[in-house]
Amino acid sequence: MATFALVLDNLPIMLWGAAMTVLVAGVAIILGMPLGLILCFGVVSPKPWVSRISRIYQSVWRGTPILVQLLIIYYLLPLIGINVPSILAAILALTLNTVAFQAEIFRGGLLAISPGQLEAARMVGIRRWAARYHILMPQIFRLVIPSLVNETISILKNSSLVSVIAVTELMRVSQQIVATTYRPFEIYIAAGIIYIVINLLLSLAGRSAERHLEQGI
Repeated sequence: MATFALVLDNLPIMLWGAAMTVLVAGVAIILGMPLGLILCFGVVSPKPWVSRISRIYQSVWRGTPILVQLLIIYYLLPLIGINVPSILAAILALTLNTVAFQAEIFRGGLLAISPGQLEAARMVGIRRWAARYHILMPQIFRLVIPSLVNETISILKNSSLVSVIAVTELMRVSQQIVATTYRPFEIYIAAGIIYIVINLLLSLAGRSAERHLEQGI
């Protein structure tokens, strides 16, 4: 009973932290989508220098721990004269990270589409970027929704690391509660349940979007 009361008393502040978690991860995913598409087309570009630079970006951001990326951006920005709140530094780091992963997701969807569609569009006078926007992108999104949901869940979980740069999201709130109550087991279990609920809602939303796109709605 005491455990239930402890969690119930601290639930409002934990839900506030969860909302901050969703905000940081959501903004990063949304900003990462158009940038990921651009990087995807850069990776498959017929111009070698564009493709090479795009692949180097992917290798750097996919090959280093996200915690290292967070700390570098958080401490690098003030060194070059850019002072931003820690939450913006966290969103920037998560965005730059997810761009690399989303680009690979979009590339997988692009490779599943017949290249003849783009060639046919060019033959009838449709510009390359117009063809990509109106013909390829809708098909790509329909194909990669499950992978995008997985990436969103991954970024949501990784957002727990932004607590190290003083962003007051769910994990940092939980740590603060533990520091005052000395009840880590109950608080971290409650935090874990909140993460699970958020991820389940994301999965349900992804499945719903997938069904709607399959039905052409």
